[in-house]
Amino acid sequence: MKKKKLFPSLIIIILLALAAYLFEETSPPVPTTPTGSGEVVQLVFPSDRYPETAGHIQEAIRNGESAICTISREDAEENRKESLKGVPTKKGYDRDEWPMAMCAEGGAGADIAYITPGDNRGAGSWVGNQLEGYADGTRVEFMFK
Repeated sequence: MKKKKLFPSLIIIILLALAAYLFEETSPPVPTTPTGSGEVVQLVFPSDRYPETAGHIQEAIRNGESAICTISREDAEENRKESLKGVPTKKGYDRDEWPMAMCAEGGAGADIAYITPGDNRGAGSWVGNQLEGYADGTRVEFMFK
């Protein structure tokens, strides 16, 4: 009796797994901006959610840093090393950089500010999620509400 009940359940599980696999393979691709396109994507940064980070970015832009970030993920680690070189850590704070390390404009000479970890890491996660569907080379203009 148990074998008769197990067989239909097994078939259903296999069909669901197959449907999930096929759906994944045929789902529409995440929209991306091709590398080198002249389009600039505008990203409205939530200043109310991450006020310290927003304030730092806006101040850095007022002081001459670019409001445009050209996505270049492969350079992020090296850019971070260069931008934070010589900037000491401070207990209870993160060192926030603008332009961000994932931007081609980032690296040596970036504007650095001490930001509370919750604000900085939340903002970084938010930006990463917003830009995950965009290809390297995409130009993103940061706007503020």
